Amino acid sequence: MSAAVETVDAAATAATVASRSVTTRAERAGWLEALALELEADRTELVRIAAAETGLSDTRLDGEVTRTASQLRFFAGVVREGGYLEATLDSPDPALIPPRPDLRRMLRPLGPVAVYTASNFPFAFSVLGNDTASALAAGCPVVVKAHPGHPELSRRTAEIAQSVLPAGMFTLVEGMEAGVALVQHPAITAAGFTGSERGGRALFDLASARPKPIPFYGELGSINPVVVTADAAAVRGPEIGAGLVASFTRDAGQYCTKPGLVFVPAGGAVEDAAREALRAAPSSRQLTPGMTAAFSTGVEAFGEVPDVEVVRGPATADGVSAPALVLTDARTFLAQADTFLAECFGPVSVLVRYRDTELDALVAALEPSLTATIHRAPGEDVSALAGALGCIAGRLLFDGWPTGVAIGWAQHHGGSWPATTASIHTSVGATAIRRWLTPIAYQDAPQEVLPPELRDGNPLGIPRRES
Repeated sequence: MSAAVETVDAAATAATVASRSVTTRAERAGWLEALALELEADRTELVRIAAAETGLSDTRLDGEVTRTASQLRFFAGVVREGGYLEATLDSPDPALIPPRPDLRRMLRPLGPVAVYTASNFPFAFSVLGNDTASALAAGCPVVVKAHPGHPELSRRTAEIAQSVLPAGMFTLVEGMEAGVALVQHPAITAAGFTGSERGGRALFDLASARPKPIPFYGELGSINPVVVTADAAAVRGPEIGAGLVASFTRDAGQYCTKPGLVFVPAGGAVEDAAREALRAAPSSRQLTPGMTAAFSTGVEAFGEVPDVEVVRGPATADGVSAPALVLTDARTFLAQADTFLAECFGPVSVLVRYRDTELDALVAALEPSLTATIHRAPGEDVSALAGALGCIAGRLLFDGWPTGVAIGWAQHHGGSWPATTASIHTSVGATAIRRWLTPIAYQDAPQEVLPPELRDGNPLGIPRRES
């Protein structure tokens, strides 16, 4: 057994032991709030480490620490509220056919889970990010696989986690071999992943091929299409063009919700404004040399397609990536749809000019994404378009941009393949906790056996459905 496999085995074994200790919702909420405080207390040092490893600005990273602490506190509130348990009580009714016994149902934690961290959010979707926060809230011990793009930050954040959490509730492992062993370890009951389609698919296949398969919740890739109607382009074309460039170049274009494909009316002001905005758009350093090379290769591949124009923004220094706008028409897009629908991670977006009769075919060619956006004129009826895009997107936006995912009870950050591996679940928002839970029903159980959340009189005062 290699050292990496031994490390994973020790972490999973400790997590198994920890999972046998019943924790209360109040205890778990307290852990999450304490973690938020510790992150904030160590903010300056964490930002310094992250800036050195990622090249992201101090301002961006400082804001991400705030978001991460907010996520931890948000899930503390979710746990305390208790509605996530879906507690349901059915009273006995011998008159029914068949007779109904006393039935009481709720969700319980799965057990030890694995979390694979993201490269592009070194705090908010990393060691103590949304996946870890929601899993701890559910009561699941977590083994986190660190991303190689920010190893020192991952270790420092793990130290904070282990200073607050009970033994076995949190462990960090590193390296590709450890990542493979982790998803295959028999003690792991589920896994969450944010990253590339290639890497996620490989882990998904391993999770499915286990003797006892486990759920794998992967966020993999998304093109996030945008449709600008002719009326919207006529009313506020310059605003839309400038907003597009600001969105896809934000923080080096390294957002899973980046608008990577935009359908605009041919000959409109949107394209002119986007070209102009690109001249002043910032160049940026990608998170790793591999991502820099992949971005460059991806943009060059667009340029090799006939009837495609690639416009580049300024490159201000060696080793940075200049933002790019890829321009083509509907005919070319439809003929080479696979090329244009492949996600290119970084500051680039594909702009497709359409005529009125072509838009339906363009929308029909789209694959599922995390988001879809419609820009419309005031009062314009876009119900039919919304219906079509709503079938392929987890979140449908109007007159805005998809970068920036708010934390809330109603948020959904998901979608069908290739956006995620499990379209009914989200990685942001209160119901992210549902990934780490499984139902249990009690039939004619004595009060002392029942969890407090299911006992007579609702002693903990949680939301329950009773009949």
